[in-house]
Amino acid sequence: MNKVYACIDGQSNTLAVVDCAVWAARRLDLPLEFLHVLERHPERAAVSDYSGAIGLGAQDSLLRELSEIDAQRAKLAQEAGRRLLVAARERAAAASLSRVDGRLRHGELVDTALEMEPDVRLFVLGEHYHAAGHAKIHIDHHVERVIRSVKRPVLVATGEHFTAPQRFVIAFDGSTAARKAVETVARSPMLAGLPVLLAMAGVETTLARRQLEEARHALAAGGFDAETELVPGEPEDVLPAVVKAQGAALLLMGAYGHSRIRQLVIGSTTTTLLRLSDVPVLILR
Repeated sequence: MNKVYACIDGQSNTLAVVDCAVWAARRLDLPLEFLHVLERHPERAAVSDYSGAIGLGAQDSLLRELSEIDAQRAKLAQEAGRRLLVAARERAAAASLSRVDGRLRHGELVDTALEMEPDVRLFVLGEHYHAAGHAKIHIDHHVERVIRSVKRPVLVATGEHFTAPQRFVIAFDGSTAARKAVETVARSPMLAGLPVLLAMAGVETTLARRQLEEARHALAAGGFDAETELVPGEPEDVLPAVVKAQGAALLLMGAYGHSRIRQLVIGSTTTTLLRLSDVPVLILR
């Protein structure tokens, strides 16, 4: 686990992903590698898939022409990918990051991520929505599948611009996964020196307060300036406002915590927290 891998695709938030990855690599003092995966899209099926159908009565010249178009498309995609990686490396170098590389692969993003996983300390991805504004419902299936599949932390850039976090918020629910996330943060250099707010959504109880205090003490023992906040309500209703009030922040949570928290991140229908978040989201294992 000795690299930060940033998955870039050339879409509108690519610069945010690059800047987010540069920030993370610098904080972790690790090399950064940009990864661009050329996937085969069903809507752009190879000509060979249709050769059996159009071969009946079709002229050989038409088949050759279609094959040439398909080959040209693949060639252009490779060239665009190479240029994308060069631009990403140049942007990282301009930010004074020296250990930077790029890799172009063919296949599926999830399969590639799993292949690279033994060498990965952190994945950085950009989030794409299927609709804009308040109509945003489903997070990009690539992001969701990577989060579900890998066992490494995933940092998700949620907007088109990245602002270095000045503090971070832990979505805490007292679960085993949440406590493990706190322990991981306390040991990691990535967020060292940043103030942290432990935010819990739910009913005011003695148990909830005790869990928050135990987590705060664990963070304080790791050198963090930690505060706690217990907000009445459901996580998807109250946590976005808590995070937004922190300004330039980062949201952190465990991927397999309380079922309500887990649904917010990788649920099939409820993606409210990621959908409403304007800050990077770090998902820990």
